[in-house]
Parts: sequence; C-alpha cells; structure tokens
Amino acid sequence: MRRINWKKSAAMAAALALSTALLAGCGSAAASSGSVEESTAVSETESTAEDAEEGDADEEAAKNCADLIDAIYVQERTDDTDAQCKAAKAAWDALTDAQKDLVEGENADPEYFGRDTGDASKDDPRNQDDIGENELLVVSFGTSFNDSRAADIKGIEDALQAANPDWSVRRAFTAQIIINHVQARDGEKIDNMQQALDRAVANGVKNLVVQPTHLMHGAEYDEMCEAIDAYKDQFESVSIAEPLLGEVGEDATVINADKEAVATAITAEAVKIAGYEDAAAAAADGTAFVFMGHGTSHTAKISYSQMQTTMQTLGYDNVFIGTVEGEPEDTACEAVIEKVKEAGYTKVVLRPLMVVAGDHANNDMAGADDDSWLSQFKAASCFDSVDTEIAGLGEIAAIQQIYVDHTQAAMDALNG
Repeated sequence: MRRINWKKSAAMAAALALSTALLAGCGSAAASSGSVEESTAVSETESTAEDAEEGDADEEAAKNCADLIDAIYVQERTDDTDAQCKAAKAAWDALTDAQKDLVEGENADPEYFGRDTGDASKDDPRNQDDIGENELLVVSFGTSFNDSRAADIKGIEDALQAANPDWSVRRAFTAQIIINHVQARDGEKIDNMQQALDRAVANGVKNLVVQPTHLMHGAEYDEMCEAIDAYKDQFESVSIAEPLLGEVGEDATVINADKEAVATAITAEAVKIAGYEDAAAAAADGTAFVFMGHGTSHTAKISYSQMQTTMQTLGYDNVFIGTVEGEPEDTACEAVIEKVKEAGYTKVVLRPLMVVAGDHANNDMAGADDDSWLSQFKAASCFDSVDTEIAGLGEIAAIQQIYVDHTQAAMDALNG
C-alpha cells in the first residue's frame, strides 16, 4: 500500500493554485490592455469624425457666404438687392478667420469683404434730396477702393461744386456691381443711373447738366446717354458734357485740345512724383513713363493711339500708352515692353491712365501675380528698375479743371 505524503501534496496544490492565479492575472492584464487599445482607437476614430464634420461645417459656412456674394455681384438692381447686401455682410461677419480664408465662388473671394481699401467715411455719396431746380449730375463707372473714390471721384465732384455754387452736384455710378460692393461692405449707398434720375425728377429739377468722368466716348458713355435720353422729356433742359478726352476723331493722327491738355497734365504729374524737373530730364536719365489704360473693343479705342500721337507731338518721346485689354493691339503689355526696350530706356515708371486707381491699377498694373504689368516688365530682364505710381487721374488738379471746363461748355449750351 502506497503512503501519501500529505505535506508534499499540499505544497504542490498550493503551487498549482498560485500558478493558476498568476495565469488568470496575466489574462486579465492582457484583456485590460486590449480594452485600452480598443478604447484609444475608438477615441481617435471619433476625433477624426469630429474633425471631418467640423471641416465640412467650415466649408459649408464659407460656401454660403460665397453664394451670397455672388448673388450681389450682378449688374441689375432688384427689390431684393438691399436685403441681399445685408445678408452677405452678416454671413461674412459670422465666419471665423479660418472660414473666411475658404470663401471662394464664381466672383467671391476673401478680399471682397476682407481687403482694406481705406476709410469709406471720407467719401460723400451725394445722394441727398433738396436738389433745387439746377442739378449737375456727375456720372462715373465707380470703384470699390475707398481711398481712390474719395480722392479721384469725390475730388472731381468737389471741384465741380466749387466752380458751380448755384448748382447741386449729385452722383451716379453705372456699375451696379460696384454699388452693391460698397453698400454691402461699408454701408454707403450710391445711386445708379435710374435712381439718380428718379431722384432728380422727384425733386423737381428743371435744368440737368450731366458730366461723365469717363475717359472717352466708349460703350459706357453710350449707355449713359441712352439712360438719360429716356428721361429727357421730364426736364426743361438737359445737356451732356464731354468726357475727359473729348471727341474721338477719325484716326490715330487726329488729336485735339482736350488730349493735349490731358497729356500735359498727366506727364507733368508723373515727372514731379518721380522727382524730375521735366520729361526731358527724365529721358536723359533713361526713364520712361508708361500709362496703362483699360482698352476697349469699341470704335473709341482709337483714342489710345491718338494719345500716343499726342505725346510724341508734344515731345514726350519717353511716354508710352498701353492698355490692359490690349486693344488696340499695339497697346498690349508685350508690345509696349518692346517699344520701351527698343527706345533704349533702362528705367520704367508705370502709372494708370484711368480716372480712379482701383482694381486695375492695384492688381493688373502693380499686382504681385505673374501677369501684372509690373511683373511682366521685371520679367523682361532688360530694365534696371521698374516702379509704380498708383494714383488715379481724378486727383490731379489740372485734370479736374478740364472737367470743370467741359461742364461750363455744357451749361453754356443750355443758354445757347
């Protein structure tokens, strides 16, 4: 009969029990570890989902704002325009800085509301009533650049009011897109042509003189005349003054007193700002001045060629005329670069040939993009320096005087 060693058996049992406990403990630890990893994975997934939802919300908010901007980026005013302008600005103000950077639409971008163009309060929309019997309506395409609007358009209007104290000067813009932009961003309400003419009728105006700040007899001038023609029977007399460059003429060789006066005024201003005594001194220093206009497919585009002829006739051989649109063709940027280079000038000063220094002057002429005139002239690598002078023609006193003279001629026609 085999004897059992109870002490040894007890020890073995204890060891077995301990081993089982340890194994159980290890299993619990492994299970616990797995639970932590699974929990972390779930947490990260939830965080990713939340980030995605937040990103979607940002894009949705930005798109909503962009859609509202695109809705007012139109040339027609409706009964909903005022409310749409207010809604677009409210949507923009509700965005975070990160969301504002995402605003992108057919015409919308962060600069629509975000770009600083100066203090709008320095401007005067001149949309007041109490006009009286004699109104001088100053019609401009317009600009959303506040500083330029105050210096250039208001500058002309102020000069006209000073010269004609017995007449009430009022304003109209032909670009509803710009009117909406200024109203939505700055709360400044500027009349379009219909609003301005309706205001004149409602105020009992008898004699209406219209002074366009347009450069030439182009498409905008024609549209302005059509709008006025529809109201002419509601006034006792109506007279439309000449645009800045006066009559167009038949070909590039035809120049007039207005173009000579403009050429003299803008060259003198450019020379002075550049620090030269006169154009000849600038030429002797190798400096050329390039005036960039808008350009047009209208038959009035010959005016740009006539301005080039005028510069040469006046002896300003270092002054060149160009256009953003490249119409006429020889005023395109690449063509002007070749002209300046062939003439041997090594320094270039770019200035706008526009009443206001707005989007075209700041972006198309002086912008940082590769297709700006500043960038293209620099990329030509044949000039020692290329500088810009960003100022509209409207702030030049001599240019303001030309408008004053044109207005006086139109007033004289009322009495003729």
